[in-house]
Amino acid sequence: MFNSRRWTLVVATLAMAVAVAGTGCKRGKVNAFPASGAVAGWEKTSDTRVFSAKDLWQYIDGDAEQYISAGVVSTSTSDYKYQGQLEAVIDVYTMSNPAGARKILETGQTSDAKAIQLGDAGVAYAQSVTFRKGPYLVRIVAYESTPGTSQALQALAHAVEAKL
Repeated sequence: MFNSRRWTLVVATLAMAVAVAGTGCKRGKVNAFPASGAVAGWEKTSDTRVFSAKDLWQYIDGDAEQYISAGVVSTSTSDYKYQGQLEAVIDVYTMSNPAGARKILETGQTSDAKAIQLGDAGVAYAQSVTFRKGPYLVRIVAYESTPGTSQALQALAHAVEAKL
């Protein structure tokens, strides 16, 4: 015999299972790149380019394999300029899981790395800042070093962190 309460419970349970499965299967696209003027002195100077794992070699030829083996899903990159002079690039690597971001961050550290409070873990150098947050690895590199480069890069990095 048909039991409407049981049927309602079955339908509700199935609907909840579908909703949970749907939200867990896909990671939404994140725009981690601050707009021009969002960080004092920084202007975004290029469109964001995105490379899938299979096309990563087009961006970082020779180094792509370590990212692929760590589970990179995609890489997004954009150029910035600080106070009209200092040029920098932001790379956001979306990994399949946080362990991949951790692996790349830890593998790439050298003895002159300075630990900084950023994301889940971060390091700063004279001309770069690298940090991980969840499945994301962010690398910001300046093309030259000036007395304020490190502080400017860290300010930009905090804006990226807030968008992840």
